[in-house]
Amino acid sequence: MRTTKTVQKILSMYEGENPGVKAKLAAMLMEGKLGGTGKMIILPVDQGFEHGPARSFAANPAGYDPHYHYQLAIDAGLSAYAAPLGPLEAGADTFAGQIPTILKVNSANSLMSGTAGKNQAVTASVDDALRLGCAAIGFTIYPGSDMALDMFEEIVEMRKEAAAKGVATVIWSYPRGEAVTKDGETAIDVAAYAAHIAALLGAHIIKIKLSTDHLMLPEAKKVYEERKIDVATQAARVKHCVDACFAGRRIVVFSGGAAKGADAVYDDARAIRDGGGNGSIIGRNSFQRPREEALAMLAKLVDIYKGKA
Repeated sequence: MRTTKTVQKILSMYEGENPGVKAKLAAMLMEGKLGGTGKMIILPVDQGFEHGPARSFAANPAGYDPHYHYQLAIDAGLSAYAAPLGPLEAGADTFAGQIPTILKVNSANSLMSGTAGKNQAVTASVDDALRLGCAAIGFTIYPGSDMALDMFEEIVEMRKEAAAKGVATVIWSYPRGEAVTKDGETAIDVAAYAAHIAALLGAHIIKIKLSTDHLMLPEAKKVYEERKIDVATQAARVKHCVDACFAGRRIVVFSGGAAKGADAVYDDARAIRDGGGNGSIIGRNSFQRPREEALAMLAKLVDIYKGKA
């Protein structure tokens, strides 16, 4: 597999990593219709764990079948497909080698009580990722949760093991929990902080949500106002979060969130592109649509990241 100069530059920023991890990053960066551009679109399908099967797949019942998601990611020319252990195992043999995969190794669920600490259970291992031929493990942390320190310690150990075995690490960094207000979950100061924490923990790819211009933390708000940090537009907020990830030395992708209109999805992608983000990790906004509609949307997103739309 050849790599472009753009991909080689990205890989050069991971100075502490071994060739195995860099090869896995290269495999994702060179895959699909955005291969070689430094941009990525990843299909994540862990919502069945998070929200339950009906909320996740009833809108497009074909999505109950894990093979559907493998094939969607392949046919759309995406960079990778991410899912928990069960869905990846369900298609690992049929689709072996056809698209890089990311094993989501921890998950939450909607059946826990409201008083339970915001946390996720570890549901798979690095050895599972190796057995299934995955390019990376994926792990969610909840900065702002009273359980966050446990989550940080878990991913530090898993990331260490994964790197030693030549597997990359993707960290989903979602502010949530007792210390974060609902508006604060997507506040720009909190989002940038969460992204920075993921970088500090050693993430090779950082997944965060798009943010608003709300500022939650009083001490941080003073700095944003005194230093006149530009957070007025979505593109400016993307740039600020990318800056928080070692001045763009780490790959940063942004989640699509709940299903919404196509124009909103395209506007988000343009903001990510214009702000210097590396792309989208888009689940419900693709697989909850009929297949042909999803493929058309993903094709337009590819064009947007190539600067053609």
